[in-house]
Amino acid sequence: MLIAVVELCGKPEGKGRPRFSRSARIAFTPANTRKYEANLKFAAQEAMAGQPPFDGPVSVLVEALFPIPQSWSKKKQAQALTDEIRHTSRPDVDNLMKSIDALNQVVFRDDSQIVHAVVTKRYSDRPALRITVRAVP
Repeated sequence: MLIAVVELCGKPEGKGRPRFSRSARIAFTPANTRKYEANLKFAAQEAMAGQPPFDGPVSVLVEALFPIPQSWSKKKQAQALTDEIRHTSRPDVDNLMKSIDALNQVVFRDDSQIVHAVVTKRYSDRPALRITVRAVP
């Protein structure tokens, strides 16, 4: 079974809303979203190590691991690490899922190949966005 695991260390970011110029009515992607997607694409290229993108249907697991606030008590931090406290603030899971557009033409030919997807948000002492892509038989 073909599997690719792409991990981008640091606080996960969702895809930002498109912005519009006032004069020309042109839509553009915010700079921080473009930068994050470029970093994610680079991490995907590293993970694929020269392998061609998956051709058929794929399953995707997106794990968003958020940093635990330093202002929390030790007890609350421990609860966050054991999933007793879950990450319920922004970014939304749909915006996290949209960030996988960066994997197009690298891990899979197009995100239309995704037939099953799961997105989870948790706290971690190692913040990252981890995307596991599996070929579906």
